Amino acid sequence: MEALYFPAFFGGLIVFFGTHLFSAFRTRGEGDIAVRMGRGPYMGLYSLLTIAGFVAMIWGYAYIKPTWFNFDTPPDWRRHITMALMLPAMILIVAAYMRPIGFIKKAVKHPMLAAVKLWALAHLLVNWDLASLILFGSFLVFGVLDRIMVKRRGDMGAANAQPNVLGDLLSIAIGIALYLLLVYQLHGDLFGANVLLK
Repeated sequence: MEALYFPAFFGGLIVFFGTHLFSAFRTRGEGDIAVRMGRGPYMGLYSLLTIAGFVAMIWGYAYIKPTWFNFDTPPDWRRHITMALMLPAMILIVAAYMRPIGFIKKAVKHPMLAAVKLWALAHLLVNWDLASLILFGSFLVFGVLDRIMVKRRGDMGAANAQPNVLGDLLSIAIGIALYLLLVYQLHGDLFGANVLLK
């Protein structure tokens, strides 16, 4: 079984980020593969590959993280920065999908990408083992690259939306609730790391 962890981790990374990078760099318009395949089949295949890559990547990471080289133990104060960064990250994730669209989404334009970069940076601050540097570093690099490509495509996201403050209130309330749920329960249950402990 142990022989599968490394290929699962790296294979998952390749599949997950391969699909996302393909989406970021693919041609839009009449020659677009989504147009040729049909939006439904394309999104179905894209989702299937993304989920498979993500599951394999996380499964492999969970098992190889404790065994790989640890460069150092980060100072405890960085944990507080990580926890502080994760609150706006959770609010941005919710704002990305919230309807009605709020002023947060209009101002940030692409809140999901901003959340991914915040999340990755926050976790890099407190995880100095090789597996974590590869995993979270990949998310951070992808977030930066995808934001560049989005800007080059002229995709303004929600910049032209008519915002409603209700969207902001809901995003903040749900984001805080999810943050507290992660901190006090889910992070330990899902990832085996109690963030409240030193």
